[in-house]
Amino acid sequence: MECRIDDVVIHYVEHGEGPPLVALHGVGVDHRELEAALEPILPEDGCRRIYPDLPAMGASTATGLTSNNDVVAVLAKFLERTVSGPALVLGHSYGAYLARGLAAQHPRLVAGLALICPLPESVGQVPAPEVVIQEDAAYDELDAELQATYDEYFVVRTPATARVFRDYAAPGMSLVDYTALTEIFTGWTIDMGHATFSRPTLVAAGLHDTTVGFDDAMRLLDVYPRATMTVIDGAGHALLHERPRALVGLLDDWIERARAAAE
Repeated sequence: MECRIDDVVIHYVEHGEGPPLVALHGVGVDHRELEAALEPILPEDGCRRIYPDLPAMGASTATGLTSNNDVVAVLAKFLERTVSGPALVLGHSYGAYLARGLAAQHPRLVAGLALICPLPESVGQVPAPEVVIQEDAAYDELDAELQATYDEYFVVRTPATARVFRDYAAPGMSLVDYTALTEIFTGWTIDMGHATFSRPTLVAAGLHDTTVGFDDAMRLLDVYPRATMTVIDGAGHALLHERPRALVGLLDDWIERARAAAE
């Protein structure tokens, strides 16, 4: 499906019915990565899951966008046009940064916020690289040109995570409009204001995340006073793929808290 917002086209897919949940992926992939990670662990009933390609990625365009604030504005209009009432918003990495911008600038559109391995405005301290699991068979079904990127992303290196990377993350890498994305990133900083966001929030980070670390994520409690916050052992920046079962209860609880708050 497509949603046209001025000169920008946002491509998206959706599943299910009920209160909407919009999931925003990270940089360099498209909606398929989050779709593959979340569909097995989100509740199957009572939730309408919406997966957009972010501007300049996947099948979405980015005409005229010159900052991340512009992207937040487009996403706000996307929510207004595709859902009725406020939505749960989940973001991974860069998607979490944009999700925070939505909650800050358009709080009426956000019923709850889930930030998975959130990318901060500027990355601070990160842990030293550590491979949690290394199975030689992980590379059996992975083309040689993908191995370095896979190793940068995953600290749990098994045939299962390699297949997820190959089938759902890597395909979106070739679709990125890097010229448009570079233009957007020239205006990197999102205006978060100074207000707190007091609706149900989840913040989950990987203990071995060398991309964004976990210290910055755990400092967000002042901004999100109703946040459940956790650092998960045995996972890095690919937390959604490496420790999915650890997230099931956390996501269920977040959704239940948001529904109760809306009643």
